[in-house]
Amino acid sequence: MLIAVSKTHPAEAIQPLIHAGQRHFGENRVQEAQGKWPALKDAQEGIILHLIGQLQSNKAEEAVALFDFIHSVDRPSLVAALGNAQAKLGKIPGCFIQVNIGDEPQKGGCPTADLPSLIDQARAAGLRIEGLMCIPPADVEPAPYFALLAKLARGHGLAGLSMGMSADFETAIMTGATHVRVGTALFGERG
Repeated sequence: MLIAVSKTHPAEAIQPLIHAGQRHFGENRVQEAQGKWPALKDAQEGIILHLIGQLQSNKAEEAVALFDFIHSVDRPSLVAALGNAQAKLGKIPGCFIQVNIGDEPQKGGCPTADLPSLIDQARAAGLRIEGLMCIPPADVEPAPYFALLAKLARGHGLAGLSMGMSADFETAIMTGATHVRVGTALFGERG
């Protein structure tokens, strides 16, 4: 599944991809998506929106209302907020648990040691867990990190693997990615 990451790009830059048949798009921020996607979705049926950026718990309800998939579920407080938002809105987006696969303190994501507990909490809260997501450390070979994520997903009975971006999507596909998040290769450098 190719997710065209349209963050920071205006609707005018997105429309050619929609006209070419692309239907899955990714955004980093709820507020930015709220500004451009309602009109784009009204103009074209079948658009599927993926939230790929970090999500604050206080934005969970807005995220559930707008997005079809949330790729950045990474902590118990967010699981609880998403569960409450789903119950209130009657909408259940697909979710990916983001794993901090390189154990990097500056990155979001659940530590691998906490993954079993977070998956259990997410399932108990009624989240529809599609799989796992990661962003490997920059400037190193990503294949071992992608392979580790695939192993973790298999161990938890999860089929979805959201991994790979413009610079490494080919490696991600070779190691089992089901969803790749590509922005720069499609849209050029961020605006």
